[in-house]
Amino acid sequence: MSPSQQPALGTAAVALAQALIRAQSVTPADGGAQAVLAEALSALGFTVTHLPFGAPGRVTPNLFARIGAHGPHLCFAGHTDVVPPGEAAWSMPPFAGAVRDGVLYGRGACDMKGAIAAFVAAVARHLRDAPAPGDIGCSISLLITGDEEGPATDGTVRVLEWMRANGQVPDFCLVGEPTNPGRLGEVIKVGRRGSLNAAITIEGVQGHVAYPHRADNPVHRLVSLLAELAAHRLDDGNAWFEPSGLQITSVDVGNAARNVIPARASAQLNIRFNDIHSGRSLQQWLREVLDRHASGSRLEVQVSGEAFLTRPGPYVAALAEVVRAHTGTTPRLDTGGGTSDARFIARTCPVAEFGLVGASMHKADENVSLTDLEQLVAIYRDFLVRVAQPDGQSGAASGNASADGQSGAASGNASADGQSGAASGNSSGGASA
Repeated sequence: MSPSQQPALGTAAVALAQALIRAQSVTPADGGAQAVLAEALSALGFTVTHLPFGAPGRVTPNLFARIGAHGPHLCFAGHTDVVPPGEAAWSMPPFAGAVRDGVLYGRGACDMKGAIAAFVAAVARHLRDAPAPGDIGCSISLLITGDEEGPATDGTVRVLEWMRANGQVPDFCLVGEPTNPGRLGEVIKVGRRGSLNAAITIEGVQGHVAYPHRADNPVHRLVSLLAELAAHRLDDGNAWFEPSGLQITSVDVGNAARNVIPARASAQLNIRFNDIHSGRSLQQWLREVLDRHASGSRLEVQVSGEAFLTRPGPYVAALAEVVRAHTGTTPRLDTGGGTSDARFIARTCPVAEFGLVGASMHKADENVSLTDLEQLVAIYRDFLVRVAQPDGQSGAASGNASADGQSGAASGNASADGQSGAASGNSSGGASA
């Protein structure tokens, strides 16, 4: 795409991004954001299906839209919900969608209403350039949830269930999270670490500190337990992932008296783990260590996502080539950062993530430069062209998710350009939880 074409595309993306930002969709509210998006997609010829899930009074808005029935099926996934503006002062109103000095400001500008608008603008251009009406060379869909920043129980997970039940499984999914730490083109996410939260409670016997033989101090056993957990090296990482890590996040006794041995002590921790482990194996390890220090104590575990990796294949290679062509940067294939809804999508089809620069996400004055937004439109549009190529070069991607929802280990350490080199897991660019 020539530079002269980009402003027109960028103008359409800016207008839609502004409309989405002005819809105050702080989780769990929708604020009309999905209606704005549905109207834009319907105007392009998409069949739009609204998929509200959840109990009465706690319904999560979701949307699935699709156009085209032939060729590879590319799905774009994203979320219209945003985090609150926060207590920090903004220099621009957080929901005005104002532009100043070539920068669009507003909550969701980079995470990730800007990327949604960029993809819709890219699709609009792809449809206009079709050799004949309806002849777009592929099928394009959007999976949009209003519950990514929240519990994520009735959002992408439920839409994927509906998609599988209704024959709407994509060949590849692109998630528009802000993957780039500092400049557009730095990072494509091809996997994510898993996340496990654990709460430990050890019961003791309350008593006077002067008579410890008449009590059972649970704090001593908790401290010993935590010391062993913190000192244990879970693994050394592998070609695609950094080493797994455990962080103690809270230690609580609730004891206001200095002369009382407390009746109970508790702690919380988080483990970010690579694909050497599973949530189940780590829970078993925690139970074994806990039983050595305080048998029968309570352990509560919540796994918010398993580690996954999409093996490098034609779709990822095509995306990387397009990113490099437009930015002059060879993107790093990365698995670091926090979790995203890609962890759910990986159970259904190969998935990668690429979006805007995430330096301002969740901060006051969240923003995106209009230049980056225009460039992302061009990247998404040219990726669509590559997916729709009739020569089959971008055909079925490798790295389909296995039955357990993980995509397995990649064979070799391919970088984005197909050269030798290990992928990094140390990026902080992606949206995280």
